[in-house]
Order: sequence, then C-alpha cells, then structure tokens
Amino acid sequence: MDNNKFPPRQLPTFQIFTKKELKITFCFLFLILITLLIIPFSFQPTSLFFSLGFRFRFRRPPISDVNSLTKPVCDFSKGRWVWDETYPIQLYDEDCPFLDPGFRCRKNGRLDKGYRNWRWQPENCLLPRFNASDFLNRSRNGRIVFAGDSIGRNQWESFLCMLSQGVSNKSLIYEEHGKPISKHRGFLSFMFFEYNLTVQYYRLPFLVTIDRPPLGAPKIVKGTIRVDKLHWYFDRWAGADVLVFNGGHWWNSDKTTKMGLYFQEGESVNMKMDVMDAFSKSLKTWRSWVLANFNAKRDFVFFCSFAPVHYRNGTWNEGGNCDDNKEPETKQENIQLEPQSNNLVSQVLEGMNSAQLLNITYLSEIRKDGHPSKYREPGTPIDAPQDCSHWCLPGVPDTWNELLYAHLLAKNFRTMTTR
Repeated sequence: MDNNKFPPRQLPTFQIFTKKELKITFCFLFLILITLLIIPFSFQPTSLFFSLGFRFRFRRPPISDVNSLTKPVCDFSKGRWVWDETYPIQLYDEDCPFLDPGFRCRKNGRLDKGYRNWRWQPENCLLPRFNASDFLNRSRNGRIVFAGDSIGRNQWESFLCMLSQGVSNKSLIYEEHGKPISKHRGFLSFMFFEYNLTVQYYRLPFLVTIDRPPLGAPKIVKGTIRVDKLHWYFDRWAGADVLVFNGGHWWNSDKTTKMGLYFQEGESVNMKMDVMDAFSKSLKTWRSWVLANFNAKRDFVFFCSFAPVHYRNGTWNEGGNCDDNKEPETKQENIQLEPQSNNLVSQVLEGMNSAQLLNITYLSEIRKDGHPSKYREPGTPIDAPQDCSHWCLPGVPDTWNELLYAHLLAKNFRTMTTR
C-alpha cells in the first residue's frame, strides 16, 4: 500500500445546548458508536469452530485497484481457509473446455460442493483476487510455461480456465498443434489469440533425462535417471516470460528403483544412491540452468513446493481413501510434517534472485476435502484406487494460481512488449 494519507478532518462546530439536550445528544451518539462497532462483526459462524482459525460466512470486499496490491509485505503461505459463498462465482465452472474429465468431480458424481467455497486468507494482508483481464494484458505477446508432473498439469489446467474468463470468445483459445487436452503425455501449447500469448505445459515428472542403461550396467537396471542432465525440453524455454516448475511426487522408491530406474551421474550408474540424494542433485542441475539462462530483473521463475496427498487407511495401491473428507482439516495434530523434498527445494533456491518458491504445501495440507477420491472420470473401473493426490477443479489449485498472480504483481510483472 502507498504512503498516501487521509485528508485532515475538521472538528464539527456545535451550538450551545441545555444540559438536558446535551445528555440526549451524548446518549444518541453513544448508541450510534455501539451500533457501528457491533454490526461489522455480526456475521454468523458456521457449525464448525476451527482450532486452526475461525471459519465464517463472509463476503469479501471488492478489489477495484489491482495496482494498490503490487507491493505486499506478506507471506501468502501463512493463513487460514475462510468460508466465502461468493468465491466460486469469481472463477469458472466444470464446463471449462480445458479440464481433464478426471478433475470434474461434480460431473463424476460428487454431490457435496462446499469444497469450492473455501477461500485462502493470508495473515496480516489481503490476497488479491485473480483478475484475468489484467493478467492477459500484462502477458501480451508473452509465453508462460508450466513444467513438471501431473500435479503441475492440475495447476496448469486451473490456470487456463481462470485466464479464459478474460476472453469473451473462447474459440480464440486453442491448442496450437490441434492436440486434445485429455490423456496427452508430451507437451501442450495453448494460444490466446487476441493477446498473442501462449500458455504451455510440459510433462516432466523428474525434470532431468530418463535414459537407457549405459553399457556394462547390471541387468536389474531397466533405465537411468540422469541427475546431471536436464531434459532436452529445457532448450525450448529460453526467452519464456514466466516459468512454473514442480517436482517431488515421483521421487520415491516405488517410481524409481522398484521399477528398475536407477540414478546415473556422468557415465556410471550409482546403485546405492538414495532417492532424496538423487533429487537434490537434480535440483542443483536445474539451479545451474536457471542461473545461466534467466535474469532476475526480466524473468519470473518459480518452483512449487510439494502438494500433499491425503490417503488414509493405506497407500494409494493398498486401499487408501479420502472420500469421507467433506471439510478442511481442523486438528493441528493431523497436519503432516514438512516433507523432505521441500527442504531440498528451499536449499537450492537459497541465494537465487532469479527464482523463488511458490509455497503451497501448508494451505494444501489442510484441504483434505479437495481431491477427486472415488469420483473419477467415466470408465474408471469400480475397484480402481481412489485419487487422493490430484485435485478437483475448480478447487485448491485455483488458490495456487492466485498466489502466483500475487507474487507477479509484487514484482510488477509485465512482458517486455507491454513495459
């Protein structure tokens, strides 16, 4: 907020009253004062009383001037979820054409819709409402890239739907190569024609290269994860205006060594390298690339923290579930500890002016109610595992994109052609 001050007020002048008139006047003014103090706080709480914060039915005041929020002194990752019945109206619905069927939870049979009415309220400041028209104008003639695993895709689809609200003719938003959005494993590039803006997603669960075993590798090695060699997609991203990376969900033994994927550094395979050590090395490879290719004054690079999963009573392939969760977590003791992958990401970002953390972990940890669970896309076998890692859309990833927007506003983001 700027340093403008309110104009000085002049004290009102009064005529001389009798004692009786003065008493009546003071009583009247006192009643007005009490009324003004009580009414703003007279909204009704819902049935649940949060130990993590209070939950209220509450209408958010309109934000008319985006520029007044461009320099917040705020940690947007700290706060609480508040009930706001107007919130879904601001965004989009499941008819958005850029959503995978698996994220359309209501269309897939989910009856409750309260998970869409929660709005993230940071401590000590206001999170700016996502303004699609403003974002589009700031991004004109630009390129925005999301790269990572399917959780990053979840966020990217949310972003497409949120941004499309600023375009009246949705037919002027299209995939540049005619590719369908569903079940696609490579990369997708959507053009917002009126703004000459491309918004891209690259599927890179590990960010680094997956390769064939080198000569002489043990037979148990079916492939290698080259922790010192980035995927060739990275060559495409020089000159991008905004890059949003995520990772960590595939960095576990189930999706690496147990599948025959071991870690390679240089020309040799290290059969004893720990998964988290390998993740750390890959992050350092990513860091070197960012430092060599991006300028903190011109480019905007983010790395998302880990998005929690909420499997209970077992893992994803052992009957774990989350379909009973209808409201956010209310017990502090159920909040999970900071995942190790977050500590590694924080370490690699330390001292980097050209990249910053998009911290979504804590706010997402509370939202155990936000997953598709058993409400998966049509055609999914009845006995298929529940999905407690991805998120319903509209839903929690919309808040991740509001945080992204807030950080960009704080940095006075504009593409080079709009400055």
